[in-house]
Amino acid sequence: MSLQTFIGKQVLGVLAFYRHGKTIIHICCVYPLFDNSLKIFFPRGHSLVLGDFATIHLDNRTGVYEFDSDIKVYRASYKGHVSEVDGDWLTLTARECIVVHGMSPVLSLKEPGYEFPKDCRPERAISKSPLNTIPKFADKDFPNKVGVLVTEAIEQPHTTVLAFLSSEDDDIFLITFPETFKSKLLKRSAHCYFVMDERASYTFEKSIEWNYTIIEGEAYSIERSDPVFEEVRQAFIDKNPWELPFFIRQDLEMYHIKREKIVFPGAL
Repeated sequence: MSLQTFIGKQVLGVLAFYRHGKTIIHICCVYPLFDNSLKIFFPRGHSLVLGDFATIHLDNRTGVYEFDSDIKVYRASYKGHVSEVDGDWLTLTARECIVVHGMSPVLSLKEPGYEFPKDCRPERAISKSPLNTIPKFADKDFPNKVGVLVTEAIEQPHTTVLAFLSSEDDDIFLITFPETFKSKLLKRSAHCYFVMDERASYTFEKSIEWNYTIIEGEAYSIERSDPVFEEVRQAFIDKNPWELPFFIRQDLEMYHIKREKIVFPGAL
């Protein structure tokens, strides 16, 4: 089995890497090869060089707009290094990648000798959200069920596909649990990015970056005791009904990503 088996021969990807202490995000065309490396095309060019580390979110959910709690879509956070550069094209070779379907791994890739980097940054409590009143939620994003959260891991960013709720001011609301990698990363660095995939509304085949909105922001916590929690919970479930069972757990974490700015793909 190879990545092609699960992801397909051509998909759009959300790629992230570090440059000068900042995270850069690209929307690109991805062609999984039989050796599980990725041939990647950047319509507007890139600044990556040989040896750079980059992470790319992959999934095969084109045409899948309704989900359940099992998320029956093949998806992966592919951590790789640049092994070849040819103008607007490059090849990314896997350092580590796990393809997941539902809640189960179906393919695991690991470069010989690769060890997950140790993260010595202490976990800290997330600051409480500054929201005092419920924002007006964005009806235009109702058909767009999931997006990609980009968090600041050691060596290279981490990507996770998540259901979300958004406001007209581009606030993003997410839920997760304390044991998840994304939760641990947010407690080490609350600065993050959320990439809204808008292909459920319309798919641009030429200007592919128009299919996504990239929001840079800071993550805040919304506690169950906060006045806005219940209203956000209800709006979140109305938009993403398959997420309802997750709210049964008392240790559920709700995050509010407060927008700092909208980021253009490839910009520092």
